[in-house]
Amino acid sequence: MLETLEVLEHTLGKAASLDDKVEAAMVSLSASGYTSLVYDYTPVVRSFEGDLMTPSHLSLRNVPDDMRALWCDAGYYQKDPVQLMAIRSTTPFIWSYRQTRDKTQLANFIRQDHEPVVSYLHDADLTCGITVPVHRTRGDMATFTAIQKGAGRQFVKEAREHLAVFGLLGQVFHEHAYPLLSEEERRTGVIRLTPRERECLLYSAEGLTAKEIAYKIGRSVPTVILHINSATKKLGARNRLHAVMLASHYRLLDE
Repeated sequence: MLETLEVLEHTLGKAASLDDKVEAAMVSLSASGYTSLVYDYTPVVRSFEGDLMTPSHLSLRNVPDDMRALWCDAGYYQKDPVQLMAIRSTTPFIWSYRQTRDKTQLANFIRQDHEPVVSYLHDADLTCGITVPVHRTRGDMATFTAIQKGAGRQFVKEAREHLAVFGLLGQVFHEHAYPLLSEEERRTGVIRLTPRERECLLYSAEGLTAKEIAYKIGRSVPTVILHINSATKKLGARNRLHAVMLASHYRLLDE
C-alpha cells in the first residue's frame, strides 16, 4: 500500500485536470483490489436547520449510472449511513453492509429510513469499503471512499492492515483536488447572492448602517436597502441580523 501512495503522489502531480486526478487515483486503488471510487466535497456540511447538505462536487468511478442522480437529486445522500459516520469521524474507517458477516461501526448508524441506500448498495454489490473524512478548518468537508465490489470474506481483516496508509492517500488526493474545484463548488449552491448583495451583508456584519454602507460603496441609501432586502428574501431570513447569520453559516461572506 505504501507503494500505491508513492505512485499516486507522482501521478497526481502530473495530472492536469480533476477528472484526470480521479482517474489516476482509481488506477492506483485498482492495484490494491478496489474497484470503485467516490470523492465528494461539501462547503457546508449541514443546513442552518441541521439537515445534511448535498455535496457541491461529486466524482464517481465504476458505480451504477443512476447513482449520481439518486444521491444528489433523490435524497440518498441524506440517507447514507457512511456519510453520517464521516461527519462524526476524524480518522479513516472501514465499513461493511454485510452485518451478519462483518463487524464494523456502520451497524451503529443504520436506521430504518436508510433502507433505500442499504438495499441499493446490496443490489449493486457495493457493500464494503474504506472512507477517509477530510475535515477542513472552515467547516467544509470532503470524503474519499474506495469500494471493493464483490469483496471477499477477509475484506475487513485485510483492510485493517493498510488503513493508516489509506488515510494518507485520501488526504493527499484531496490536497491535489481542492485547488481544481470551481468557485461555485467551494460555495454552497443552495443560495446565490449578487456581488452587491454580498458586499452589503458583509458591511452589515461589521455593524455598519445603511447610510454608512451607502457611503462606502458609493450608492444611495435606498439602493443599499434594496440589496439587503433582496439578500434577506433569498436567504429566507426574518430580518437583517438573521440574514447575516444565515449568510455566514453558508459561507457566503467568506473572502
